Amino acid sequence: MPELPEVEITKKTLEKYVRNQYIADLKIKNYNLRYKINKNFKKKIIGVKINKISRRSKYLIFHLSDKNFFIIHLGMTGRILIGINKKKNSPLDTSFYSTKLPINKHNHLYFFFKKHFMIYNDTRRFGFIKYYNKEQFFKCSHLVSLGVEPLSKDLNFNYFKLKISDFRKSIKNTLMDQTFICGLGNIYVNEALFLSKINPNRESQKLRDGEIILLIKFIKQILTKSINYGGSTIRDFHNSEGKSGEFQNFFNVYGKEDEKCPGVRCKGTIKRIVLGSRATFFCPTCQKE
Repeated sequence: MPELPEVEITKKTLEKYVRNQYIADLKIKNYNLRYKINKNFKKKIIGVKINKISRRSKYLIFHLSDKNFFIIHLGMTGRILIGINKKKNSPLDTSFYSTKLPINKHNHLYFFFKKHFMIYNDTRRFGFIKYYNKEQFFKCSHLVSLGVEPLSKDLNFNYFKLKISDFRKSIKNTLMDQTFICGLGNIYVNEALFLSKINPNRESQKLRDGEIILLIKFIKQILTKSINYGGSTIRDFHNSEGKSGEFQNFFNVYGKEDEKCPGVRCKGTIKRIVLGSRATFFCPTCQKE
């Protein structure tokens, strides 16, 4: 599943090609995604301009000129293809699996603009597209319970210190909880905990103030660096310009079970455990409980 940096990169590419474009037509080949597409979706968006595309957590939000919205969540295998009318056979794949060519039978929606077209393709159909009027949008169940954005000023010491008192579980599982910090995924949580020298099994409430400060610093640092390097290429992920992301070259622990710890003075070995049904990588020597 794409994490925050990868979704942010996709958003930037969509803004480049789709923002300020009027939706001339919509072709729906399959209404049955994770949630059934509203039967009036086409009628509601034809002739409307996409004013802006934003990201909240891992959701792409399309702001329409009539003050309404639709959101896209890519799920596990969703991808968005962008094409120019003269090159319908070779659309730009904005997804994270560019070396695996999209299969046409999984093209579920086609959005047509004056110059470009956009395809929503999803093999496993765990992603979804939902339309909201402006009243419904601010009550959207997918968005209202989300925690702070990790790259925003809202993620600060005071917020972190206050909120962790509500989470009586490991710091790894707390960081993965989207009601605490939204958009953080498994890769970046593993890496931030390693750089902060915090054991993923530590109880959230037992973190010291200095550890909290370090953890916030490295969360922001890692996400920013990943975005700058085009995301992480995992299982054939490519970034939204069809190029391989490079952040995986900077992994310290993720996917490195039984390898030597990269710490300069550490002689430990990376260990893999499962927390909250997720693979967790850490160095028991550096990250003591």
